[in-house]
Amino acid sequence: QVQLVESGGGLVQPGGSLRLSCAASGVAVNYHSIGWFRQAPGKEREGVSCISSNDGSTDYADSVKGRFTISRDNAKNTVYLQMNSLKPEDTSVYYCAASRALAVGLRESWYDYWGQGTQVTVSA
Repeated sequence: QVQLVESGGGLVQPGGSLRLSCAASGVAVNYHSIGWFRQAPGKEREGVSCISSNDGSTDYADSVKGRFTISRDNAKNTVYLQMNSLKPEDTSVYYCAASRALAVGLRESWYDYWGQGTQVTVSA
């Protein structure tokens, strides 16, 4: 059974940092492409970042480039999203997702498995 569990969310002030974790079971993060998505209240879910399984290449939404970094630890079967210089508009529920494809982008339909999400709130 595939399970993705996000953690690391919370309340942070603008300009602060958080590191989200996506712990996987039933799938190997080095054989699956992993993506991070987010959904704010009243908005559609959007892709934030992804890392491909074949070569470890990464992609980011324009809104987070230069501030967020995705990485993976194969030994821990976990993918991380380091979020720096957080802004109030980053407030969302953040989800991780896994795809059987070797290389993916930020389109939801390419992903096969989803976690339950973790809340990130950026507020003074």
